[in-house]
Amino acid sequence: MDQLVLVFLVLFATIMAEPLSRRIGLSSAVLMTVFGIVLALIPRVPEIHIEPELILPLVLPPLLYASARRTSWRQFAENWAPILMRAVVLVILTAAAVAAVFHAWYPGLPLAAAVALGALVAPPDPIAATAMASKLGLPRRLVSVLEGEGLFNDVTAVVLYGLAVKAVVTGKFSTLGALGEFVLSAVVAVIVGLALGWIGSRLMNRLDEAAWKVALSLLLPFAAYGIAEAWEGSAVLAVLVCALYLTDAVADSGDSAYRIVGDSFWEITEMLVSGFAFGLIGLELSAVLDVVGHDWTRLIGGAAAVVGVVVGLRLVWLLGTWALLGPWRNDRDADEPYTWKETIVTWWAGMRGVATVALALAVPLTTDSNAAFPGRAEILFTAFTVVLFTLLLQGPTLPLVVRLTGVHADTEAERKLERQLWGRVLQAELSRLKQIAETQDLPDDLYERMRDRFMHRLARADPEAADEDAKANAQKELQLVGRMRDISSEVLAAGRDEAMAARREPGMPPDLVDRVMRRLDLRAGPIR
Repeated sequence: MDQLVLVFLVLFATIMAEPLSRRIGLSSAVLMTVFGIVLALIPRVPEIHIEPELILPLVLPPLLYASARRTSWRQFAENWAPILMRAVVLVILTAAAVAAVFHAWYPGLPLAAAVALGALVAPPDPIAATAMASKLGLPRRLVSVLEGEGLFNDVTAVVLYGLAVKAVVTGKFSTLGALGEFVLSAVVAVIVGLALGWIGSRLMNRLDEAAWKVALSLLLPFAAYGIAEAWEGSAVLAVLVCALYLTDAVADSGDSAYRIVGDSFWEITEMLVSGFAFGLIGLELSAVLDVVGHDWTRLIGGAAAVVGVVVGLRLVWLLGTWALLGPWRNDRDADEPYTWKETIVTWWAGMRGVATVALALAVPLTTDSNAAFPGRAEILFTAFTVVLFTLLLQGPTLPLVVRLTGVHADTEAERKLERQLWGRVLQAELSRLKQIAETQDLPDDLYERMRDRFMHRLARADPEAADEDAKANAQKELQLVGRMRDISSEVLAAGRDEAMAARREPGMPPDLVDRVMRRLDLRAGPIR
């Protein structure tokens, strides 16, 4: 089996893992990690050769952009306190605690090497946690905080990791210099992210085709990462700033084609890239075992101690901040009060993943003096132990923890909010229809028919906002919706069958048929 076949096999497994995870209730990230481990243990399967320094630049930009599309600056602003407490303060504390334990276990290793390990195991993975949280029916606010933590904690971790590795490689470290580099990297990242976001939004608004806009949205995160890294800025923060800017700036309410194409493209991209990344975690296990050799029995104690620190400190920190800050929380807009049970779920959702593995594999082989990087085998083994423990134990048991704690979203409140939004949307439509009727001298019968149509939709979406006639007609109309949907589906299917039959006829241009098919597909939504 060569490298290309192995890559295609992992990607194929990524697709198959999605329906399987839905059927058996396990996260696709867990399934892909297990699949990678199984492949790694098969003797005839070759090691996959990807340069460690290329893993983060290839994996993080599309995944961060895909995640940022589901959030906004406003959502981050609403949850800035818990996000920063976890994405910055908790990451730094975890890195320090892990470094202290690791250095005490291996006193012969430099403290900076221990800090590098602490930095790379500190950030929970944004993909694994939020993918599972969104499928478990957790409160939306809880998922938002997990997503925000996962998006921003890599920024802190990568900067700490870079400073620690640089100290080991060069043998020089300055606290004042490190703080200066930290601030400078953040400033450079924000400037790069905002600049590329602004340029990208202007270009997208001038592109006519949805495919062109989506292609540009794919390139911009990679550009932000590369430019920020070249200018010694935080590449992860630059991608996030660029993605959040683009998500808000390119929101054109009339560009439905871009939303349809973009949503489909990024859903596919996120699935394939994240699946491949977690498969890579399992595959790289063989490389780690080759480095460690038979010493793994000697290293298991230190790895277990680090796992205990990583998991235990997160619990202590979350429970402590909940106990101290809970009484001052404003829960009026929350799905439900922020309880200790939600804190337990948030704690157990702190799985490590792609960033930890990529940073561990990127640890240099030698220092500037051509000496072997001190403790590299211990760092690799410990990092993979933390990842496998959190993914393969916390991941499969997270649904059980959710059931035992009884944490769930208030779906009725969410449905009510959705109905209210529909009411606002349809009221705006009615208002605009009335303006058009007055300014363009619309015939009364046409105006009344169109108004009745919109009022029926409003009555179904938000009965309180509709008049009495619309409410009465809405119930009757609802009874016909199911039948109309079935009839419409059959009618549209007949049209598509005819178009596909024409595609096979001589003299009929296939691209012409494809244009017609696209328009047929776009109008094939459910009757409203």
